[in-house]
Amino acid sequence: MADAETVVAHDVQSILSSPERDYLVRNNRDQVKIENLKGKKVGLYFSASWCGPCRRFTPTLVEVYNEVSAKGDFEIIFVSADEDEDAFNGYFSKMPWLAIPFSDSETRDRLDELFEVQGIPHLVILDENGKVAVEEVTEILLEYGAEAYPFTSQRIKELKDQEEEARRNQSLRSLLIYRSLDFVTSSDGKQVPVSQLEGKTVGLYFSSFSYRESAEFTPKLVDVYEKLKAKGEDFEIVLISVGDDEKSFQEGLKILPLLALPFNDKRCEKLARYFELSTLPTLVIIGPDGKTLHSNVAEAIEEHGVIAYPFTPEKFAELAEIEKAKEAAQTLESILVSGDLDFVLGKDGVKIPVSDLVGKTVLLYFSAQWCPPCRMFLPKLIEAYHKIKANGNALEVVFISSDRDQASFNDFFAEMPWLALPFGDSRKSFLSRKFKVSGIPMLVAIGPGGQTVTKETRELVTLYGAEAYPFTEEKVKQLKAGPSEEEEES
Repeated sequence: MADAETVVAHDVQSILSSPERDYLVRNNRDQVKIENLKGKKVGLYFSASWCGPCRRFTPTLVEVYNEVSAKGDFEIIFVSADEDEDAFNGYFSKMPWLAIPFSDSETRDRLDELFEVQGIPHLVILDENGKVAVEEVTEILLEYGAEAYPFTSQRIKELKDQEEEARRNQSLRSLLIYRSLDFVTSSDGKQVPVSQLEGKTVGLYFSSFSYRESAEFTPKLVDVYEKLKAKGEDFEIVLISVGDDEKSFQEGLKILPLLALPFNDKRCEKLARYFELSTLPTLVIIGPDGKTLHSNVAEAIEEHGVIAYPFTPEKFAELAEIEKAKEAAQTLESILVSGDLDFVLGKDGVKIPVSDLVGKTVLLYFSAQWCPPCRMFLPKLIEAYHKIKANGNALEVVFISSDRDQASFNDFFAEMPWLALPFGDSRKSFLSRKFKVSGIPMLVAIGPGGQTVTKETRELVTLYGAEAYPFTEEKVKQLKAGPSEEEEES
């Protein structure tokens, strides 16, 4: 942010005009004299129709402008980076403010240079004297909206201080009440005051009806919710829709027994920023005292269901002990057998019982044909596989596919000399959760006793090839230390 005492004061009349033009234009082609901006704060909005982030930011700016411009001391000037007039006109038609005419490319270029615009959208705020009040305000408006008015460094500092104070003294009211919005809605559309949720454990459920991972998790969450309510627990869930259209949101909410923030509610983005939302689904748990108990318990619910409640640190310590006991008791069959699914596929669709793999080192290979890094890694893994087998070692690989259709699976599996789970097999979801697969390719090594040896097998194969076998911690230490004197002589 600029220091108001040292920054240059721009002559708004001269920087916005040209020798042939002393006016700006509206989207209805009306001309407005630049001298009418005297004494006003001016926002210079560098943007373009071809820019996706610009198109997403413009509706927010329109909302802020409509709220603030009524005060009579603020105006925005659109400085277009469009390359043809039709694109300019189409984009400008959605803006209620003024613009440098498209025909005056010289002035637009000069403003780009003057304010050192490196990327768009870019919004510079000039105060009443033409001094830069804020050099780049898009992120500030996304975070604070019209509350950032009058867009001074002092006001933005006040808002940040207020936010820090709110974090220190967080309560359910500070999270869920914003101006006159002091309610959530039930699935039948009724308003439920936030005050009715105070003193309860509340889950803030960031989700999207159109996102596959959310769609798969929601029924499990509803099952946990209904079991807890049947036991009389003071637990509520508030759905916060992310990226849904209104029809999907309304139709999806109807069949859920959950509360929700209304569609397109301002609090949705506010809460997503507050909790630094990075993945879906996310279930933030707010304790009865209004403090955050956990930033995301979705994985805990996937793994443990209703016993993860009440999501306290003590409960998570208990769950960690359960996980340790599970790890200690893990066998190959416990992770690869699910009900009647007690086999893997060999070539030509032959079903190989999982029991045939017991006692071997088994690599679980999470991969897909559409994934370039997977295709690049495959030859390296095939080479290591053949060398390890040629040395008489009991090794097997099981391909776990993330392909999008059966044909892609078939084509990719045909290149591999090992086994696979069938395409679309339900065990994939369990294994992906268990081993926290966040990207592919991923290679997990299971030892002869059924315990997990390492989840870093891909890196080991890439670095050391067949020499990494059997992928144990001891073997890795040997490889990092390099060969002994005897081995070097040999």
